[in-house]
Amino acid sequence: MKVWISCDMEGVAGIVDWTQCRPDTPTAYALGCKLTLDEVNAAIEGALDAGADEIIVNDSHGRMANLDPAALKGNARYLAGRHKPMYMMQGLDESVDAIFFIGYHGSISGRPSAMSHTYNPEVFQAGRVNGTYVGESGINALVAQHYGVPIALVSGDQITREETLPFAPDAEYVVTKESITRFSALSLHPEESRARIRAAAKAAIEKVAAGQILTPSIPTPARLELDVQTADMADVAAWVGGVTVENGRTVVIEGEDLLNVFQRFVAVNYITRQAGGR
Repeated sequence: MKVWISCDMEGVAGIVDWTQCRPDTPTAYALGCKLTLDEVNAAIEGALDAGADEIIVNDSHGRMANLDPAALKGNARYLAGRHKPMYMMQGLDESVDAIFFIGYHGSISGRPSAMSHTYNPEVFQAGRVNGTYVGESGINALVAQHYGVPIALVSGDQITREETLPFAPDAEYVVTKESITRFSALSLHPEESRARIRAAAKAAIEKVAAGQILTPSIPTPARLELDVQTADMADVAAWVGGVTVENGRTVVIEGEDLLNVFQRFVAVNYITRQAGGR
């Protein structure tokens, strides 16, 4: 059983501020990294409890090098570093049996969620897949469906669960905290959050082995719409082949090939950083 984990930080219990997610504030960032590492390890341990024998961890936050590779459990391989062609979904392919989204967060366009954003908050104001508002989990589900791999476990706040359910209704969910505003939340104690994640990971792998978790079922051709901050950003996005603009600030990517839709999205995400001041 091969498990692939995409880990973010904002959905981890106890993390409520950007200082915990960025290296320019060393003390707070070290705490954020430790809290994230512990939740990733809890997911790994639960998967191993259920018989998983291969683990890949794709660091999907920020500069994507936030964990100590030597501290990962289960001899997990660590996929890290910036400018990955598949970004948060790098390393996923048809050989994977189960996907875990750990430490995920709500979208920029949804209800208040701790440090909510959708990939780049300086550019994207909203994202929709076939008209349904989505966060990063919904966009990433395009790749899961392409490769036919079920999203088996998702951890994050209550908004993350709500936004991911349409794409992974059979998954195990761990609500690590209840967001109050974009910068406040009532978190589980880290030990409790880790215990729940470990138990949910074990249950998720058991359900996958029993064929009880289906892959996402996004109707095709899929239409990904991205509302951006300015018309300049939309114009830059249209430099990517197969990307169009509607109503001045809505970037549209459509296609039967869900992987290609996601790849064009990644290109838009990277190129619009120039217009967004990053």
